Amino acid sequence: MSKKMILDLDTGIDDTLAIAYALGSPEVELIGITGTYGNVLVEQGVRNALAVTDLFGHPEVPVYAGLPHASRKDSFEVLPVSAFIHGQNGIGDVEIPDSDRSPESGSAVDFIIDAVKTYGKDLVYVPTGPMTNIAAALAKAPEIKDEIGKIVLMGGALTVCGNVDPWQEANISQDPDAADKLFRSGAPVTMVGLDVTLQTLLTYKETATWRELGTPAGRFLADMTDYYIKAYETTAPKLGGCGLHDPLAVGVAVDPTLVDTLKINMKVDVEGPTRGRTIGDNDRLNDPVKTMQVAVGVDVPRFLNEFMTRITGLAKA
Repeated sequence: MSKKMILDLDTGIDDTLAIAYALGSPEVELIGITGTYGNVLVEQGVRNALAVTDLFGHPEVPVYAGLPHASRKDSFEVLPVSAFIHGQNGIGDVEIPDSDRSPESGSAVDFIIDAVKTYGKDLVYVPTGPMTNIAAALAKAPEIKDEIGKIVLMGGALTVCGNVDPWQEANISQDPDAADKLFRSGAPVTMVGLDVTLQTLLTYKETATWRELGTPAGRFLADMTDYYIKAYETTAPKLGGCGLHDPLAVGVAVDPTLVDTLKINMKVDVEGPTRGRTIGDNDRLNDPVKTMQVAVGVDVPRFLNEFMTRITGLAKA
């Protein structure tokens, strides 16, 4: 029986690659997408998620609009650097048709809770933006922390510097309070942070493979990802490609053996100058039960092979 997966996305470029990875993975069934903010506004992210699931031939995947801003804020604006990296529309300024579907009428938070109640340990939830929706779900139904199968998030940085400032990674920085609630909740969480995602790089060589397929999905993936690589040439010129942040989280959700993890109870600093830092929780350092693990090593060649095989297979159709 395949695992059920929910993706919680601020649908930018690597989020779109994460959707493609999930749809190209026979081990999981993508039962829904919940929208969040970050790379784009919630409304734009939901539009993108509907449009790309249509383009990839999976209009059966429901999309829910989630909470539009951080738990301690009353609004959200896209940062100029996010628009530069992901494009004004979030998908590299590539034009694809709007879906004729609408987002689901229910709330993303209720959908998450209902899915945990329905599927229990067979459910894996993969947030690749701020943790606002899952923190709200845990606040509304705290018992889901013991009922869910696992949570595999893209966010944070334990052994390397952040990408917003020396201590903050972008997804955590959007809502450190929500991330701290998740980290301290006791839910089974795997953190896939910059420690490993910046080791998984895509280049123009791989995107050429997609373009040569000659399919609408292949051309879209190539054009969109080339935009992302070009942005990285400005923001991280020494890297030599674009980081596969969100797809790696999906990869680990599908196959945990892709990464080596450190079992450690974590927290997020929410006060003072290091607000947004992801670090071990001193208060639970000696707790024999470690509910979290942090990816600190990745099998790069195997992941890149899985990534290209799954997404290219999907784009061929």
